Amino acid sequence: MSEFLGELIGTMILIIFGGGVVGGVVLKKTKAEGAGWIVITIGWGLAVAMGVYAVGSFTGAHLNPAVTLGFASVGELPWAKVPAYISGQIIGAFIGAVIVYLNYLPHWKATKDQEAKLAVFSTGPAIRSPLSNLISEMIGTFILVAGIMFIGANEFTEGLNPLIVGALIVAIGMSLGGTTGYAINPARDFGPRIAHAILPIPGKGSSDWGYAWIPIVGPILGGVYGAVFYQAIFLGNFSTLFWVLSAIVAILMIGAAYTELTKKDNSSSKVQEKIG
Repeated sequence: MSEFLGELIGTMILIIFGGGVVGGVVLKKTKAEGAGWIVITIGWGLAVAMGVYAVGSFTGAHLNPAVTLGFASVGELPWAKVPAYISGQIIGAFIGAVIVYLNYLPHWKATKDQEAKLAVFSTGPAIRSPLSNLISEMIGTFILVAGIMFIGANEFTEGLNPLIVGALIVAIGMSLGGTTGYAINPARDFGPRIAHAILPIPGKGSSDWGYAWIPIVGPILGGVYGAVFYQAIFLGNFSTLFWVLSAIVAILMIGAAYTELTKKDNSSSKVQEKIG
């Protein structure tokens, strides 16, 4: 199996299970409707584990451009292989999203909530605040990539690693995912968002392209930083990229905190206006 095909199939499996569990929970008249966030996070964790089991022996099962770029940035993957990996991931995510759409055909019309329909395909913020949303995606993906390297540094019974990585995804979702829906993967968000835009989904509404850059840029920054951070702090391999990204991350975090701290409370302002 080629690396392109391996990443395509693995990411397709990831989205079939991951997008599928979201569809079951948020779409109307499914037997899993309203099952909640815990079911979604566990579903995504198992989705990653199954994708890794499927193609891990062929490609290492990155299934995520942030992981691919992180590994390439520290010499764990030749840069020449990056285009094949990422193109396979995006196409696989798109195909997986189309399969999820087909699985829930009767339920799109039964669901009136446009945001719920979009959530089956791509992520969106609980509170729309671009810089803070970017930070959330960075942190989640930083933990993902650094965590994968932590896991790789330990010895497990053969065949157990994918389940441990899946558990990491569950932990990220439960602990950090409530802000943005934890894309932590540009392909996971971008490929299905394209599918949402072109599929004939009844009453689907906007694909929210204005937000789409956040689950691409945030995971890439966080993923690459997670890889160079691990190399620097755990292995002592300090690089120029580590220092540059450390500065960028610090500036973004300070900027996000300042923005939120100085943001006016709209509800308080409206109350004051009514009183006045």
